Amino acid sequence: MGPHGTWFDFIPGMGGLRDALYEPLARRWTWQSFQTTHFEISHMLIAALVVLLVGLGAFSYASSVRKLGDAAILPPAKLGTRAIFEGLADMVFGVLEGVMGPKNARKYLPFLGTFFVFILFSNLISLVPGFRAPTDTLKTNVGLAVMVFLATHILGFKEHGIRYLEQFTGHLPLKSPLVILVPLMFVIEIISHLIRPVTLSIRLMANMFADHAVVSVFFALVPFLVPVPLMLLGVFVSVVQALVFTLMSATYISLAVAHEEH
Repeated sequence: MGPHGTWFDFIPGMGGLRDALYEPLARRWTWQSFQTTHFEISHMLIAALVVLLVGLGAFSYASSVRKLGDAAILPPAKLGTRAIFEGLADMVFGVLEGVMGPKNARKYLPFLGTFFVFILFSNLISLVPGFRAPTDTLKTNVGLAVMVFLATHILGFKEHGIRYLEQFTGHLPLKSPLVILVPLMFVIEIISHLIRPVTLSIRLMANMFADHAVVSVFFALVPFLVPVPLMLLGVFVSVVQALVFTLMSATYISLAVAHEEH
C-alpha cells in the first residue's frame, strides 16, 4: 500500500472509477504552490464513510433518547454512543458560549457542532491503518471553509439587512473627517474576509497532513509500540484542530451578527 493507498484501493473497479473521474475532476492548472499532484478519490470515499458512521451514531443516539423518555435528562452511567455525543455537544457548547454568548451558542450549536463532529471523526479515522484523513487535502477543507464563508455573510445580512455592509467601513459616520478612508477600509475588509476560508483550509490541511505523515513514517519503520505515543498525540491534534476550525468559524459568525454598541 503506497503513501496514497487506502483499503478502498482493493475494491474491484476502483481503479476504473478513478480513471473515469480523472478527466472531469483532475486539476491541470498550476500556480505557485499548486503544482501537478497525484489524483485520487479516496478522500471522497472516506469522507462519505465518516458521514455514514456519524449518521449511524446520531441515529443510535436519537433512538436511545427516545426509549429513555424523561429519564434521558440524567447523564448515562456507561460510556457509549449517548455519552460520547453528549460529551462532545457539551464541549462544543462551552467553546461557543465563550465566543458568542449563551444565546447565540444555543442558536448556532447545530450548525457549528456538525462541523466539529465531521472534522473530528475525519481527523481521527486517519489513525486507523489503511485510512487517510479527508481533511488532509484542500479539496475537502475548501468545501468546509466556503460553507462557513457563505453562512457568515448570509447570517450577517439576515441579522442586519443592508446595514451589514457598514461592517466593511468601520461604522464611520458620514460627518467624521475619516470618512475619506472608507474606500480603503472597504478594500482591506474585503481582502481580509476572502482570506478567511484560505487560512481555515490551509491550517487544517497542513496540521493533519503533517500528523498523518509522521505517524505513517514511524509505522513503516517500527510498527510495534513505538508509534503508540504518536497516535495519542494524533488524537490530541485531531481534537485541537476540530476545535480550532469550529472556534474560528464561531468567531466569524459572531462578528457578522454582532450589533454595534453606541
